[in-house]
Order: sequence, then C-alpha cells, then structure tokens
Amino acid sequence: MKKTLVSALTTALVVGAASTTFAAANPFSDVPADHWAYDAVSQLAADGVIEGYGDSTYRGDRNITRYEMAQMVAAADKAMIDKLAAEFADELNSLGVRVANLEKHADMVKWNGKLEYTYTNDNYKLKDAAGDTETTKIKKNDLLFRLEPSAEVNEHWTVNARIDGKYDMSQDELKDNLNLRRAWAQGNYKNFTVRFGRFSMYGNDSINDTEMSGADLKIGNDNKISGSIGAGRARSAFDGGVYNELAGNALSYNTDNYGLGDNGNSVFYVGVDYNANRNKGFFGALRYFRYANSVWKVNDDNNDGKKNNIWQLKLGYQFDKNSALHGYYAKSNMKYDYADDKKLSGNQDKSWSIEFDYKGAQPANQGTWGAWIAYRHLGLTATPAKTWDVVDEGLKGWQIGANYTFLKNIIGTVQYGHNKFIDREDGDRVKQFFGRVEWLF
Repeated sequence: MKKTLVSALTTALVVGAASTTFAAANPFSDVPADHWAYDAVSQLAADGVIEGYGDSTYRGDRNITRYEMAQMVAAADKAMIDKLAAEFADELNSLGVRVANLEKHADMVKWNGKLEYTYTNDNYKLKDAAGDTETTKIKKNDLLFRLEPSAEVNEHWTVNARIDGKYDMSQDELKDNLNLRRAWAQGNYKNFTVRFGRFSMYGNDSINDTEMSGADLKIGNDNKISGSIGAGRARSAFDGGVYNELAGNALSYNTDNYGLGDNGNSVFYVGVDYNANRNKGFFGALRYFRYANSVWKVNDDNNDGKKNNIWQLKLGYQFDKNSALHGYYAKSNMKYDYADDKKLSGNQDKSWSIEFDYKGAQPANQGTWGAWIAYRHLGLTATPAKTWDVVDEGLKGWQIGANYTFLKNIIGTVQYGHNKFIDREDGDRVKQFFGRVEWLF
C-alpha cells in the first residue's frame, strides 16, 4: 500500500473519531514534528489505533498488509465508540435507565392463550323396556378462544386470569360470549405458594377438574415432596344432561342432588404429593376432598349428613423419559340419591383409572407425538368433575388417544372411548369420538 493510501486511511480514521485534540509527545522516532502527517499519526497512536515497531519507529513509507489494515479499522471503531460514550455519558446513562424501566414494565404483563377447535361425536345405544335398542347421537362443533394474562405486582406476587370465548360452529352462534373463568392473586415464595381468588385447585387432573373460589396454600418442592390445603366454593363442570336423559330417568336418579350442583358447593381439600424423580421411578399423591351442598338430604346415618367425603390415592411409575404407567382410586361416602331416597347401584361411589403413556406432543418441537391407552370407571358421587374427554361421569370403559405437533405450537389430538353405563349391565354401549386442533400463542 502506497503512502497516499495510508495517508487517506489515517485521515479518515481521524475524522471518524471526531477528535480535534492531538498528542503533544512524539510517539515515533522516525516521524519528525514538522512532518505533514505528524498530528494525525500521534493522535492515532494515542488512541491505540496504530502501533509502531519494537525499535520505536513508525516506518510510514512501508506498505501494510490486509491484516494490519483490519486491525487498524477494528481499533478505530473501538476508539470512536469509547470517545462517543465518554462525550455522551450523561445522555446514554439516562437513556439506559429509561430503556431498563421500559423493559421491566413490558415484562410485567405476559399474555398466553390459544385458539381451539373441537369436534365430538357420541353414540349411545341403550335397550328399552321391550328389549329394543335405541340410538342417540350427540355431536358438538365448538371453537374456543382463550386468553391467559399474568401481571407482575412485585417481587413475589402476580395477578392472573383466564378469559374464554366459545362459538358453536354448527349453530353459527356464540355459546358463552366472553367469560372470565378464573382470576386470582398468587404469591410465590421460596418454600410455599399462596393463592386467593378463583382458580383451579391442586390435584385437578382426574376427578376435580373445576374452578374453586377461595384460597389455598402449597408448601414444599414440586420436584420432591409437596403438600397443599385449600377451602372455598366450587361449581360443577358436569351438567348431568346426557346421563339424566338416557340412563338417569330409567333409574330414577336425580344427579343434580349429589354432583356439584349449579348453585355451588362448599369445598375443602388437603393433599400431599411425591415427585422424587419424574425421569425414572415412583410418584404419587394422597388427597382428601369434602363437598357440602344445601340441597343434599340426609337419608343414611353412615353418609356423614350433607357432606360428600372423597379419598383419592394416586400412584405411578416412570420407566424412562418416554413411558409411564399411572392410575388412581377414589372412594366416596355417598351411596344414595338423596332426593329420591334411592340407593345408587353399580359402584357409583367409586372412581378409578389406569393409564399407560408413551411420549407426548411438545408444542415447541415440530413432529413430536404421543399416545396413550386407559381404562376408567367414573362413579357419579366419586367424580365431582372429571377431566377426561371420551368417558363421562357414570360410565366405564376403554379409551385410547394420540397427539401430534404439526408445526411449532400447532397440535392435533384424537381420542376414542368404548364405554358403557356403570349401572346398566344389559349390553348398552357408548362410543365417543373426540378430535381437536390447538393453535398456541
């Protein structure tokens, strides 16, 4: 590289550094003070952009390599940034504070949610008094939009909500409009979590999939042993319509009087969970639930008055990261339809399930999938609000299902249930099909 190119480069670097003050001392022995490039060479040396040789010479007439030029440009960029940072330090510090506060407040409110399309087709085949088989088909074609905001209050507390909007696509009409399903304040501390408001109770993965209005406390570590206790009021997720129409009328059961009635129930629960190592090994839980409803009547001294007491034991084993076998058994003290003074038949005071899971669709990973098979028995009084999609309260039978991640955050699920009524042993069958696509955000 010739002297003219070196001169142009050094001049550009000096201008880019926006400097007007030059070094007073001579950095190189072979650059005299009266040299036309003395001030520029001195300033670049002071800024660390250029370096001489070990004998204190600059050798300004020597060609430089591409590597030397790259080093000079990089050093000049750093020098320029350092100078700008020093000159505008106050402004940058102020801007940094404003940006930090903006980022902090932006993170205080987080929005999650989904759009969910669900299709169900349930076929009920029952024999009438004359022995003839009648078939009833119930189809649903629903669209759900869900928002789940979470806002930070301070270091420990957040406020949370769930807002649902449902749309019946088969009837072209809104089902529930926008509905505030949950709203609660939650305090997260090192060894415990406390909640107040309307939320889903702990242990809602089998027989208690409904919201509770009240307060609860969880103590311990989710990865080891934890305990929970809560109290409040709960409303049913079970309308009893199909059961009452197809089986309940024939048996004179009034399920509104021993399920979770629409007028609400007082509820108390306590439980302990063991989750030592979910990659391999045993896990389980022991829980107690007590429901009380003012419409229940006392017809059995052994049923503890107007209270439905349910004990539940859960146990499972994780074989590896892909497969697990788990189940539960729940027992209720309620054996009567309190409205009609009629003893329930068919072990309606028991609920149990056994299930084998293999893998599972992961929302963030396209192409992941999972499958499961289960047998469930959902007694009416021992299942206040079931969580399963292809078996209803009052039914028992086999269910299979699978899910698949088509694209990131787009998951499809299919399930099939081959069931029958617990209290009808005359060959009646209930076949239930379920399909769903979820778009998560």
